[in-house]
Amino acid sequence: MKTQVVHQQYLATQVTTADRLQLVVMLYEGALGFLRQAREHMEVKDAPAKGRCLGRALDIIAELNASLNFQEGGELAANLSRLYHFMTQHLTRANLTWNVQAVEEVMAMLTDLKQAWEQICRQARSAQVSEPPAAPAGLTSGLGSLVV
Repeated sequence: MKTQVVHQQYLATQVTTADRLQLVVMLYEGALGFLRQAREHMEVKDAPAKGRCLGRALDIIAELNASLNFQEGGELAANLSRLYHFMTQHLTRANLTWNVQAVEEVMAMLTDLKQAWEQICRQARSAQVSEPPAAPAGLTSGLGSLVV
């Protein structure tokens, strides 16, 4: 029990000291962790645990979607919103049909997005600027302004 309290305090400290780009990466990491757990629960046919983990991943995806800044993010924010909506539908169907492959497909998408945001974080740190630099290859500029 004490270990759990220490872990929760550590996570709270991470969140309160992270910048907005790091928070996005942390959200992707959280969603991926819950999807890995959901996949494991699907393999052993543990319906309640599968549902809880998928629900937590869906909550994180909803938070990512809600944090998009359409004013500054423009077309990229709109594309991310459509992608988050697709992920939500895909995971909802996966929950109903026990489709492990669908969970893995969403995990692959989230991994790609997480890697792009990690690259942005590295560029922002190396440039030591408050606003993020240009987006990584394959993404248009304005990623840093996508979150509130």
